[in-house]
Amino acid sequence: MLDCLLSKSGNGRARGGAFLDLARLRHAAWAFTTRRVRGVVCGIADTATPPEAGNLVLARVDSIGYHSGIQLPDGRRKNLFVGDEIVVAYGNRYAPNQFLAAVPEPGPCQLVAAGGVAGKVLAWHGSITKNPTQITPVGQLKGPTGLPVNLRDYALPSIDKLPARRPVTFAVAGTSMDSGKTQTAAYLAKGLTLAGLRVGFAKVTGTGAGGDTWLLKDAGANPVLDFTDAGLASTYLVSPAQMERVFVTLMAHLIKSRVDAIVLELADGVLQVETAAVLTSSPFREAVGGILFTAGDAMGAVSGEAWLKSRDLPLLAFSGILSSSPLQRDECCNATGLPVFSRQDLANGATAVAIVNAANQRRPVAAGVGSLALVSREEPGRDEFVPPSKTSHEPPTVVRVST
Repeated sequence: MLDCLLSKSGNGRARGGAFLDLARLRHAAWAFTTRRVRGVVCGIADTATPPEAGNLVLARVDSIGYHSGIQLPDGRRKNLFVGDEIVVAYGNRYAPNQFLAAVPEPGPCQLVAAGGVAGKVLAWHGSITKNPTQITPVGQLKGPTGLPVNLRDYALPSIDKLPARRPVTFAVAGTSMDSGKTQTAAYLAKGLTLAGLRVGFAKVTGTGAGGDTWLLKDAGANPVLDFTDAGLASTYLVSPAQMERVFVTLMAHLIKSRVDAIVLELADGVLQVETAAVLTSSPFREAVGGILFTAGDAMGAVSGEAWLKSRDLPLLAFSGILSSSPLQRDECCNATGLPVFSRQDLANGATAVAIVNAANQRRPVAAGVGSLALVSREEPGRDEFVPPSKTSHEPPTVVRVST
C-alpha cells in the first residue's frame, strides 16, 4: 500500500490525506474474507460509490449486536468495540438459522457474518434476540486505477474444465444449516487421512467464514479451499453458470495439488438455490463419486434421499445430528437401507476404506480417470457397509468380506 501512495506524488512525498488513509488501513482489523488480498491498495474512496458484492470496505463499528467479534485471517477471533474500524467485504447472505441479507445501498449497514461480510439485513431467525451489529462505511478500498478493490481481483486463476485425472471425490450435503455437514466433512477427512490418503477439501457454497476451513485443516486436509478463494464473499444470488465455474475452479486446483481424495461441502440445504444448482450441474455429476447426507432426524434423511434419488445423485450414507440418536438412526436405516455414520465412525480408517470402495463401485470410470481401490493390509477382501439391525442400537459397522 505504501508504494502506491508514494507513487501518487512526483517528489516521493504523499499527501497528508493519503498517509491518513494508509494509517487507518494499517490499524483496522482485516477480516477472514480479505485474507487473499495482496499487493497494492491505494486508498479509500468516498462513500457515495454504489457497493458491489465482493468490494472491500473500511467501516466503523457503531453498535455491538449479534456479531460481537470478527474472524481474522490468522484464525483469531477479534472482539469488537464501538468505534473500531474493520475491513470487510460487501456481500449477500442466506443463513436459515441466522440472517437473510443483501448488498446494501451506500450508507450505514450491518455486519452480517463473523467472517467479515457487510450487508443489509432483511430478515432473521426468531431465536436471534439481538439486533445485527451496526456499521458505517468510511469508504471502499480503491486500487491503482482508482476502481474499488474486489475479492475477485485476488482469486485463484479461473478454470473452466475439469482435469482428466479424477481423485475419488465425496460431497457432503444436508437438509439445512446446522445439520452437521462440516463435522461430517471433517471427520470423513480425518478417516481418509488415517487410511493413508492425502485429502483436499473445498467448501463450494455458503458465506465467507473461517471456522470450517480451520477445522478441516486440523482434520488433516491439505489444501483447504472455499468459494472466497474463487473471489466470492458469499454464493447467495450467484448465477448457476458462475457457480459451475466456482465448482470447477476449486476442484481443478485441488486435483492439480495431487491429492488422493477430495471432500466437498455444500452449505445450507439441498433446497437452497445455489446449492441445488451445483448438485445438479454436469461437472458435479462427472466428478463426485458419492454423497453423504446430513439431517437432524430420520424424516429429514428420508426426504433428502428422495430428493437425491429423483435426480440420480449417488447417495452413499447418512450422518450429522441424527447419528446422535440411536432411535433416529435406526428409523433412518430401516427406511432407506443405507448406513448412518457418527463422527467417530467416519474418523475410522476402516470406515473410510469402505466409503472409498463404495464410491468407486458407483462412479463410471472414463478414459484417463483413475480408480482408487483400498483393501485391508491384514487380509485380502473388500469392505462393505453393514447397517445396524432393526433392534440393535449399535452404530453401523464395516466388515471384511472374503474374495
